[in-house]
Amino acid sequence: MSENVVHLHKPTNPPTPGTAPTVLTVVPDAPPARPIPLWVRSGRAVKTAVTHERTRLTGRAVARHASYTFNGGRIVARRTWDGRTGARYERMIRAAEAAGNLEAAEEWEERLTRFRAARHHRRMDLLHSPVEAAKGVAIGAGMSIGVLVALGVVMAINTGRPGDVITPLTATIDFIALLIRIVQIVWGPALTIAPFLALLALWSVGRKQQAAPNWALPANVRNGEGEPITPSIVVKALRDLGVPALRNAIKEMGDAGASMLGPITIAGCGVEVDVTLPSGVSTNEVQNKRRKLAENLTRHEHEVFITIPQAARTVRLWIADSGALDEPIGPSPLVTDDTMTADYTKGKAPWGQDLRGDAAALSLYQRHLLITGLSNQGKTVALRSLALWLSLDRSVQFLMGDLKGVGDWAMFDGLATTLIQGPTDEHVIQVTEMVEGAVDEMNRRIQAPPGTTFPPLIVLVDEAQVAFMCPAKDEDKRPYGGSKANSRYFMAVRKIHNQGRAVNVLMWQGTQDPTNENLPKLVREGAHTRASLALGTESQARMALGDKAVDGGAAPNLLRPGLDRGTLVVASDGITIPAGQSSITVRTHYIDDDAAKAITDRAKALRDGVTTLHAIERREEHDPLADIATVIGDATRVRTKDVLARLATHNADAYGGWSFIDLKRVLDDAGAEPYKSDGVMVVARDRVARALANRDNDGSASAE
Repeated sequence: MSENVVHLHKPTNPPTPGTAPTVLTVVPDAPPARPIPLWVRSGRAVKTAVTHERTRLTGRAVARHASYTFNGGRIVARRTWDGRTGARYERMIRAAEAAGNLEAAEEWEERLTRFRAARHHRRMDLLHSPVEAAKGVAIGAGMSIGVLVALGVVMAINTGRPGDVITPLTATIDFIALLIRIVQIVWGPALTIAPFLALLALWSVGRKQQAAPNWALPANVRNGEGEPITPSIVVKALRDLGVPALRNAIKEMGDAGASMLGPITIAGCGVEVDVTLPSGVSTNEVQNKRRKLAENLTRHEHEVFITIPQAARTVRLWIADSGALDEPIGPSPLVTDDTMTADYTKGKAPWGQDLRGDAAALSLYQRHLLITGLSNQGKTVALRSLALWLSLDRSVQFLMGDLKGVGDWAMFDGLATTLIQGPTDEHVIQVTEMVEGAVDEMNRRIQAPPGTTFPPLIVLVDEAQVAFMCPAKDEDKRPYGGSKANSRYFMAVRKIHNQGRAVNVLMWQGTQDPTNENLPKLVREGAHTRASLALGTESQARMALGDKAVDGGAAPNLLRPGLDRGTLVVASDGITIPAGQSSITVRTHYIDDDAAKAITDRAKALRDGVTTLHAIERREEHDPLADIATVIGDATRVRTKDVLARLATHNADAYGGWSFIDLKRVLDDAGAEPYKSDGVMVVARDRVARALANRDNDGSASAE
């Protein structure tokens, strides 16, 4: 143990008389640096070596080739066992019975019987083969010796030397001795090399079958780009899915696990196959492991879609060709065919292609529409392409509100009756009044004589979440946004959803990132056609499409934001959906602004000319409750019919189109509800006066 060494520092100058003596300072030396233990250095070296890329590559190579040899032995042993026994036939019989195919089971059982009979015959022959073989060898040897002696006699006669009689026999014996000598020389090395040759053969079998863990395979094999989908690949992917009941059932069926599969058919840019799951395995167990199934199939997650057809315990897999979904689908027929027209009643809008590569067309006849998704995923383009097609039907009218206001809908200027563009609260107020005007038109149509036909009126609001979240209120303190019963935009949309379809007044909305705050439940459930681009969570997917579609396999939350731009999951009876499915995935055509302008120019040429309003003209300010009190005058009560007539005379612009519903709404809101007297509905003067007094008092109190 080392001792501490101290140094005594002397002062540089001697102390002055009368001053305190200088104190000597003791300064210990700094302790020497302790050496790093050898085991620490060794651990660091081992850690560096383990994490080094070269080390990992070497480890994977060793594991890969060892697996090739071991699993190759298993494959050879399995093949040998199948060849020597009836195991293969028994597996086929069990698979046929599991599939309910009794005819196939009987055929395989007959084959097994024939195989066993032939094997028994061969074994009985082996009992007599030693005697027969000995007789054959004796006869063959005798004949061979006779031939050699005869040949020797001929040679002796020819040469005149009697000794040549045994020359052929001697030569044969020498040749046999040479062969024995060669075998003696080669036998030792052959015994040494034979195990290595056997291992090499097993390694070759395993390598050909890629019988190694996926993580140990080379990168080009592990990625499996472009690998075709075969029944064995699908069965293996299902077996390795991590579902114990499924794995055990497939293991029990052996190679016949492919009996679970229906035909693998080409479907657009991929293949499609139905999988009948064994008893004890539910469809949602497979749905919940979509990513692992895709990786087992050497595909990305977005390249495998799992849906639930009508058949029980069945899942339908659509597996894309590797990289095919990243390729564009081509231009829209609206762009390539400048003679195309639309038919609102009987036609369908060319929207894009489904995953099978078939054209996806959507019927818009009497269907409210909702399209949602994350920002910058192609929502506006998808919504606009439907409006572009419908604009080619000259009978269709448009009321449009773009609450983004960056010019995405500018080409409809001169085509839409109203076009409001902008994101401010004032624009929301204008859009709300536009939708309320559509409600008034709807009520007018409803009150028309039966049998009256009306042109389609499309009320379209893009970025509708801006309207739902608007905090502005009107002079009666009614909010424009929100989802309460007094919300003006919300209630206007609900009224159109409730009754507009019958008179061809339809509500189309596009919104971002659906939540209960920016897309109320009653509004989203009022749409007949619901479509969603990429979303963030499953809960948002349920808001966008509904529980039924999501439970049936719809998963817009699994689309890739940015990469799957323009890809929609659609739930609607207006589009052809495969039997048993609740939704369909559509890759929409992209129509840029220039192409959209060209289409609207064609649409404008079909019409006589439309003057587009860019703001709602507000009528002269009036007070409905005060006007009702004025027309009642001094009468105690007045029939509602007479009140409506007097209001129309008092202010025709404001009240000329009023119905009993409008009058009742104003009176109910004020607390002066009409009531029935002598069998007719009347309005009481006292109730109206009391409502006016209460309102004025509330206004004074709030002003204070």
